[in-house]
Amino acid sequence: MILSNILIRIAMSKNNDSENFSLFFQDPLLIDDDIVAIGGDFSTDRLLYAYSHGIFPWSESPIRWYSPDPRAVFDIDGLHISRTVKKKIKKKKFQITFNTAFRQVMENCSYRTNELTWITAGFLEGYTELHAKGYAHSIEAWYDGKLVGGSYGVAIGKFYAGESMFSFESDAGKVSLSYLFSALQKDGFKMFDTQALNSTTWELGAYEISKIEYIKRLKEAVKIPYKWIPPEIQEAEEFLLKNITHSP
Repeated sequence: MILSNILIRIAMSKNNDSENFSLFFQDPLLIDDDIVAIGGDFSTDRLLYAYSHGIFPWSESPIRWYSPDPRAVFDIDGLHISRTVKKKIKKKKFQITFNTAFRQVMENCSYRTNELTWITAGFLEGYTELHAKGYAHSIEAWYDGKLVGGSYGVAIGKFYAGESMFSFESDAGKVSLSYLFSALQKDGFKMFDTQALNSTTWELGAYEISKIEYIKRLKEAVKIPYKWIPPEIQEAEEFLLKNITHSP
């Protein structure tokens, strides 16, 4: 039954004109499988519907849409910042910016040495368009004028979905992530989704919750689905420095 439902959605996905996404995507709470649809495209409307309902794409050719159980999240004030990273933040080793090199951040996140990347051409085009519409964001770490770290993600209302992070200099990605969390906390965000738990996100403070709990939190976070405008980097930095100065 699950497979037949997905196949129906594959057939429906071939026509995107005025598509009813509630018919394309299965309700994540009514299906036991992690995959809720196959096909479709990376259009802004489809991506916004998906993220607002606990769904995200994780492959291309075909596009597979996931809503895994359990789900990995961070508390907005729960990022673990090591002493080494704190020292680099205080010394201002990296120049941090918001939304100045979104596509380059995505391209750098796609770089892999010993494995294939899931950040393929369709993802690059779709999320770059989502960025142009104001719903996808990047944070960059620069050193001597070169982009050496950063991450990107999707923001809807008080919800942020972290997609990927990279570091070409030690801790550059973690420093930029610290600024991102500071900005989100300052602006009252309620939820940070990191999709699946791995050794890196676990060390940074992520943990797993059930799909039911995830959807419950998500609905509250995206209740008013406005576009996030990140604060000035100086504001995020002041908020961050204040927090790490008073933390152990």
